[in-house]
Amino acid sequence: MGWRNRLLLFVILAGPAAALAVAWRVESPSLELQVQGQTERPFPVTAHKYAFDPPRIEVFEGDLVKIEFRALDIAHSFTIDDYRISKRAAPGEPITFEFRAERRGTFPISCNLQIDEGCRRMRAELVVKPRK
Repeated sequence: MGWRNRLLLFVILAGPAAALAVAWRVESPSLELQVQGQTERPFPVTAHKYAFDPPRIEVFEGDLVKIEFRALDIAHSFTIDDYRISKRAAPGEPITFEFRAERRGTFPISCNLQIDEGCRRMRAELVVKPRK
């Protein structure tokens, strides 16, 4: 039985929505492999006493980076200028956001708030490595 006959049988038994998903996989194997290679990467990040923890986030190009950002002492921001990201968290009010790591390289992370002199010295880095 060829794949088209199997697909027709699947449409009859499982329904059209499931069959479309199977047909897409059969017709687009290279696209499927590309999508499978991209991964969601969750990172809890805290800001306190003028430092980010962890100080370095490493991901692969194309990953979906999910940040759960918490400020422990005063309000802080998680800012990556090259990705146009600037998110603010107050103590006791964590935020979660995500972005796609679309460009390779090392990108500085900073706090852009002017609440305290120490905020301007806060640094971390996002490292986006090429996918192999």
